[in-house]
Amino acid sequence: MAPALGLLAACGPGQAASSPDATTTAGSAAPTSSVAVPDIPPPARSASCSFLSSSTVADANGQHVGSVKVSAASQSDRVCYFYRPDGGLQMTVRVYTGDAAVAQALVNQVAPVSSASPASEPTGWTGGYLSTGSGAVYAVAKGGNAVVAITNQAQTIKARLVVSDAIGDLGL
Repeated sequence: MAPALGLLAACGPGQAASSPDATTTAGSAAPTSSVAVPDIPPPARSASCSFLSSSTVADANGQHVGSVKVSAASQSDRVCYFYRPDGGLQMTVRVYTGDAAVAQALVNQVAPVSSASPASEPTGWTGGYLSTGSGAVYAVAKGGNAVVAITNQAQTIKARLVVSDAIGDLGL
């Protein structure tokens, strides 16, 4: 599996609504790293996202949000899954806080340097963005923090806007 979106297995925006555990991939291998990137926490329950409102995601992504699921409570790795009214996954946003090497490896895994365009927004954050066959990804890290957004829309700006909002809302 190409790891660019493989990290977000079980949450790729292009998967069918009836297949919430499907894996979405992109077309490039990530750089080899000795840092172990934790698997993405799967959706655990329906709840509001603690760091992004549904209206923010709907406005940025251009689709109504029908429901939201969140990963199990964790201070270091939080994920919000935003679904369309028809049940299809439209956006996944992951916030990692912990080791700087893991944060950078997480970004490099979903937006590999070899295939992603460089990202530098918000100021002080670095990473990458790319369009995929099923949507787009925007991923950045700063110190021990990483924020990754995967959208079912082809425009990377939609994921970038959501990442910037999440970083601002979290005060990172």
